[in-house]
Amino acid sequence: MRAYELMVIHRPDLAEADVRKAFDEIQDALRSQGAEVKETDFWGKRRFAYEIEHLTEGYYSVVQFDSDVPPVEALSRSLGLSDTVLRHKIVRYGK
Repeated sequence: MRAYELMVIHRPDLAEADVRKAFDEIQDALRSQGAEVKETDFWGKRRFAYEIEHLTEGYYSVVQFDSDVPPVEALSRSLGLSDTVLRHKIVRYGK
């Protein structure tokens, strides 16, 4: 298993409770695929350094987890198709 970190930026027009629910669903999806969630951090609404899709802010959240490659690819594909997610990035860290 490899160590990964996922950062997700959700749309700012959503309610914070809805964003937290979506964040929990992401963690549940990781666990259901056999990933081990190590640490989570919900940053809340932050301003962007530049506009993304004509928006100037969004809800940031970060998840650190251990997983095999196939669940990571499936998660990236589903986040890319989600209407509520502006941007996401999955990086592998550690050895």
